Amino acid sequence: MAEDMSIESYLAAGGVLTNPTNVPPRYRAELMKLMATFVDSELAGAAGFADIINQGPGIKERIAAAKIVLEKTDNADKVLRIMGEFGANTERYATHHPWTARLDRDADIGQSRSEHDMRLAVFNYPLNGWADAVMMNLLMGRAVAVQLAEFSMVSYQPLAEVFRAVAPIEARHAELAEEGVIKLLEAGEAEALQASANYWWPRVAASFGSSASEKFEGLQAIGLRKTSNAELKTRWEAEAGAILKKIGLTVG
Repeated sequence: MAEDMSIESYLAAGGVLTNPTNVPPRYRAELMKLMATFVDSELAGAAGFADIINQGPGIKERIAAAKIVLEKTDNADKVLRIMGEFGANTERYATHHPWTARLDRDADIGQSRSEHDMRLAVFNYPLNGWADAVMMNLLMGRAVAVQLAEFSMVSYQPLAEVFRAVAPIEARHAELAEEGVIKLLEAGEAEALQASANYWWPRVAASFGSSASEKFEGLQAIGLRKTSNAELKTRWEAEAGAILKKIGLTVG
């Protein structure tokens, strides 16, 4: 960075930051929000899925579910370590929030967050059995893939590197979910899976946020966003919709 260039101008020109030193207050606040949303969503998602492990129809399914819980928790830890470099109390963080807390199944909170933490709204809804959990994991897994492709380009280099490292792990979770859905279809669970797809589709779609976000340009200027919410959502709709069509289900 040139000596006469401000950090804001440096970021606007595509520059990257590598440590917490001299990070502008607004940049720090937005970066912490991004990290907290990821960590809280991973921990809440893992907690919800943990409760469903023993409903798996076989040992292989239960092993796969347990591995997903382990890896999501580990992915959260990787980002939480970076939050710790910015002053977050990482020891208290993972135990302070009620990660298993859920609303009623028929609650309609749109994009609202939990009163306890920064999890995406979709992780406030309870899973309703094995087939429902697998379908949710399929649709949300594709959403996570789209979001991580975006976050892997953030201007805080250590975080971008972590997101690039966890992306293939999360992609595998979505693949396992698709394999699970196909197996359930073969077992005659099409009706239940379609009902779950109908339930989760709008709730996963809401995780992309408002299409008319007023904050996007500001985040884009400091290198924390490159693609609008609307574009990311459209990408997910195309990819997730194609998977559902391929396996004989329709968009919810």
